Amino acid sequence: MGSDVLIIGAGSAGSVVARRLSADPSRRVTVLEAGHRVTDPEMRRPELWPFIHHRSYDWDYRTIPQRGLAGRSLDWARGKGPGGSSLVHAMAHMRGCRADFERWVELTGDARWGWDALLPAFKRSETFSGGADAAHGDDGPLPVLLPGPELSSPLVQDYLAAWEALGVPRIPDHNGGEMLGATPNSLTIRDGERVTVSDVYLDPVLDRPNLTLLTGVDVHRLLVSGGRVTGVAVTRDGVDEVLEADEVILCGGSIGDPLLLMRSGIGDPAVLEAAGVTTLLESPQVGKNLHDHLLGAGNLYASRIPVPPTRLQLSESMTYQSRLGLEQSAGTVDVVVGCVVGPSASEALAADAAEVAPGTGYTLLFGVTNPTSRGSLALSGPELADEPIIDPNYLDTEHDRAMFRLALERARLVGGSEGLAAWRDHEVLPGAAVRSDAEADAFIARAAITHHHPVGTLSMGASPEAPVTPGLRFRGLDNLHVVDASVIPSITAGPVHAATLAIAESFAAEYTG
Repeated sequence: MGSDVLIIGAGSAGSVVARRLSADPSRRVTVLEAGHRVTDPEMRRPELWPFIHHRSYDWDYRTIPQRGLAGRSLDWARGKGPGGSSLVHAMAHMRGCRADFERWVELTGDARWGWDALLPAFKRSETFSGGADAAHGDDGPLPVLLPGPELSSPLVQDYLAAWEALGVPRIPDHNGGEMLGATPNSLTIRDGERVTVSDVYLDPVLDRPNLTLLTGVDVHRLLVSGGRVTGVAVTRDGVDEVLEADEVILCGGSIGDPLLLMRSGIGDPAVLEAAGVTTLLESPQVGKNLHDHLLGAGNLYASRIPVPPTRLQLSESMTYQSRLGLEQSAGTVDVVVGCVVGPSASEALAADAAEVAPGTGYTLLFGVTNPTSRGSLALSGPELADEPIIDPNYLDTEHDRAMFRLALERARLVGGSEGLAAWRDHEVLPGAAVRSDAEADAFIARAAITHHHPVGTLSMGASPEAPVTPGLRFRGLDNLHVVDASVIPSITAGPVHAATLAIAESFAAEYTG
């Protein structure tokens, strides 16, 4: 079986690229996906997103024990099936701010990754509930809902007002270029249900005769000869075969892509040798620069009055702030505080949080938006079934530890404010005993959970050491591109999903000319 373009992964980026590239009827496009179509009705219910992990459509990865998290390992949910991680994520749609993309331009030396250059791609991807304007689109595939008071929790409305009373500016939404300020989260929800990227990008065009989606396909390795990928070795319906293509595009994500490359003999020779893989192409930075957002779960409160169930997806507002002060309205984002309409605590704090049942409490999440700690991803063996070695190296830098303390301080500031007095009975976590920096660090190490935003394992950059060029070609292989969150060189302030869609839209626009 041969194709003009072979896309590996039908997740968010893969769905975008498949739709856009197959719009040319003369181009034969094949998409390979390891998972199957998801029919679980609970996947569609926004408020259940934290509870659908570990199911058949989750790759269900796990980190190695983290020194910065008191030796804890974290579960890393990654979607498996058409739609990828849009099957399991929290549906928050935040593009990032101008300063995030200025860093991308600095790291790549390429203006195409700046905010202004990416804005058409952001707009092209969405239908915004507020209609089109200078920052938003209204005819793209993905619905983006900015909830009004009729949907937002009364707790969250008071939380936003409490921030305003403390001097934090109110902003229209998170997607206008500046994120500093208080606003409800924009969400990829339509008619009360989760919308996956496959729903709106890939599925509507599967009747194109030049587009083929193959699910349940295990991709073992790339076959390389003469500086090109000649094909991929796969197992489909229990049968081993080779699929050939003129161009190959990796859209398997920050975990799947580098693992596939390493199994194929492409990466750091020392890492490959340790896993029993012969090196075909040296690329020492494959799997490096791994980073992710953490959130403290959490600053937990018992409520004086009943907390109504969410009508959205529990985590209804993330308030982004600067270390320079609450009143900052433009520039770099340093910390975030989010309001969860219910009790939320890490597995290490579950016993401490047990007194707060749903409907009787609420949580303020807190975290660092631009962490400087960097980890790595490696193989444990040469086969697809061998577990990956995921080491995010969380909280390795003093910057990250200091910013996390500040984020906790900001959460407790609003949590103890007059604006939330009608809701607040008492603070359950971290509690009165946690006051010093050392006490805060010890609490954070037990409270931190992943925000599910791994990036950077195949970073694009101007340096010859960067695995991927600013044009998203994999260095050393003429016909291999990488288009997903793995190429992000420095994480955006908020969830990375919207930026991933823009990367895919930008690539597809240039590819199709």
